[in-house]
Amino acid sequence: MVEALVLLVEDEHAQRNLLAGILRAEGYRVIEAGSAEDALERLSEGPVDLVLSDWKLPGMDGMELFRIVHDRAPDTAFVIVTAYGTIARAVEAVQSGADDYLAKPFERQALLMSVERTLRSRKLVHENRRLSEALVERDSLVDLVGRAPGMQRLYRQLEKVGPTDATVMVSGESGTGKELAARALHALSERSNGPFVAVNCAAIPAGLMESEFFGSVRGAFTGADRTRDGRFVAAHGGTLFLDEVAELPQELQPKLLRALQERRVTPVGGSEEVEFDARIVAATNRDLPADVREGRFREDLYYRLAVVPITTPPLRDRREDVPMLIEHFADAAARRHDRDRPRMTSALTRRLLDHAWPGNVRELANVIERIVLLAEGGTATPDDLPEDLAVQQDGPGAFRLDPGGISWEEHEREALRQALEMARGNRTQAAKLLDMPYKAFLYRLDKHGLNQPA
Repeated sequence: MVEALVLLVEDEHAQRNLLAGILRAEGYRVIEAGSAEDALERLSEGPVDLVLSDWKLPGMDGMELFRIVHDRAPDTAFVIVTAYGTIARAVEAVQSGADDYLAKPFERQALLMSVERTLRSRKLVHENRRLSEALVERDSLVDLVGRAPGMQRLYRQLEKVGPTDATVMVSGESGTGKELAARALHALSERSNGPFVAVNCAAIPAGLMESEFFGSVRGAFTGADRTRDGRFVAAHGGTLFLDEVAELPQELQPKLLRALQERRVTPVGGSEEVEFDARIVAATNRDLPADVREGRFREDLYYRLAVVPITTPPLRDRREDVPMLIEHFADAAARRHDRDRPRMTSALTRRLLDHAWPGNVRELANVIERIVLLAEGGTATPDDLPEDLAVQQDGPGAFRLDPGGISWEEHEREALRQALEMARGNRTQAAKLLDMPYKAFLYRLDKHGLNQPA
């Protein structure tokens, strides 16, 4: 595996050698430059993954270099190295788009953690972008958006599984985008030009379910005036999406299992089997393993459907995505209804951020559409909200930014403490809860004096 390419910009020869040695010892490829001008010349020869630049350089300084790199190669990660007295300028650089800064003097571990964190973050952004572009191009699935760790895991799973023919079980609460995930799997597959057939298993009357799935021949039952293909055959060459699959009646489950195993069905009233070639994606908002244990769902059918399990995260676990989703749904609703997007007051925004969203993304999308439709005079207020949101809600999930500012150090320490508490002192599990590399987690524990023996 080829490691990331780092452009190191430092005018002091000894310091540059030291930093380059540390990075190379960790497996990074390093290009060295003694000035910003030299760095730009080297960048003209080919792209790099990350620029690590000192602030104080002869001639052009690090901030000027960052602005040029940011304009010419916005996908290139950039970390500023600064003296203690110029931290404010480094913060300015980060606010302008730089990924991170290091204040001198810094330890070896701090350098490596910054580089690792920055490259990892950039990789997630690129993966998110690649998937979003693919979805928009293939099937306009732009509602499947987010930067939270849970969504990033979902994107990675979709990217890996989408191009295959594997059967997938999508689990998640109502309104979390299970059908969008299924459509993404279809859009990313070689079957994308074939049909996507969605079946809501909870919406089909029990007496019609078999004919809906397997088809029927003319005269098979009252009202069967013609031969009809079922959903399995209709999905031939594409994807069959079985939504709310936990609602399948038990008497149909063995027939469905046989169809999945044999890849052929027998229409109701017919005697000849019909072959089909369709990828199967199922979805449920129930605890299907619990249904299996309690005898409500066949174990063999469950394992046939859950070859690759995928989970869509609830909105309460990705609250950092709420502002992005508000913007997205507001723009979409304004376009759909040919209206100007209203300005949202701070009081309205606060209500939206504080709400628990039990209906998840679907509830949020509906509320934003209501706001766009009801807002008067180009301004949306809490009066445009449904009754359950119009009243201020404070709770454990509420988001609040103190107008006086926040101490990031305090927030980071509290996050670490809570993760350790939730993991009952297990540092490995606590790092997973924060979606943080274990080494980075240990470094931050040491930084905040929390690295006590488990």
